[in-house]
Amino acid sequence: MQRVVRRVFVQSSSLFRTVVGGGRGVNMAEGQRARPSSDLAAFRELFAAARNIVVLSGAGISAESGVPTFRGAGGFWRTWQAQDLATPEAFRANPSLVWEFYHYRREVMLTKLPNAGHMAIAECEQRLAKQGRSLVVITQNIDELHKRAGSKNIIELHGCLFNTRCTRCGHVEENRKSPIVLSLAGKGAPDPDAQDARIPEEDLPRCDHGGCGGLLRPHVVWFGESLDPDVLSRTDRELDKCDLCLVVGTSSVVYPAAMYPPMCG
Repeated sequence: MQRVVRRVFVQSSSLFRTVVGGGRGVNMAEGQRARPSSDLAAFRELFAAARNIVVLSGAGISAESGVPTFRGAGGFWRTWQAQDLATPEAFRANPSLVWEFYHYRREVMLTKLPNAGHMAIAECEQRLAKQGRSLVVITQNIDELHKRAGSKNIIELHGCLFNTRCTRCGHVEENRKSPIVLSLAGKGAPDPDAQDARIPEEDLPRCDHGGCGGLLRPHVVWFGESLDPDVLSRTDRELDKCDLCLVVGTSSVVYPAAMYPPMCG
């Protein structure tokens, strides 16, 4: 017998608290071909019966915390969009500029807090665990807001802003320094008229693991790069066993995450 998985698309992340905690006014749809529904009672029946729940989240949930999405109208840093800078080619050509961009994003995130959607997901995970049920967050976001809200079972598809990876030895570690190096202090202004810092490569973040000294890069998945095979394997396992998938704050157009909601159908 084929297993049936329900997909619910929550159009506003701040409404997730309403979905799992009570109230009215939720817009949701079961699957991609279904008509939008506001039948909260029907959703609660699905939710109550689900044993393994996956929340697939995207930039929309963090946008409600004031995090720039760098997509759509006005989604520029200086004169570039994220896809112009978040590539291996851009880093090889101008590591100073790419580090300015990521330094700006790191500093912005230090001023942001999880919103009602993040908090509701974390609270829901804790409540379900006491019932012998599971909730796993699979996020496209690199901002750690799910973690800061208290979620424990998180798969970060695209990595994390506060991890670095050495381009020489491959060492990955958490790095929360602000600024990450002194040469980036006060740099990264998003103003289109801002001048590029043109920081010498030797003054950019360097690896101190075992005296390596290699150039560090953000440990995130850039355009043109493949996701970590271990991350993909864990994601596939969670999607294979889930019986309810909540898609929150994502248009599901960026691959490979775009293929996950149809996989749940």
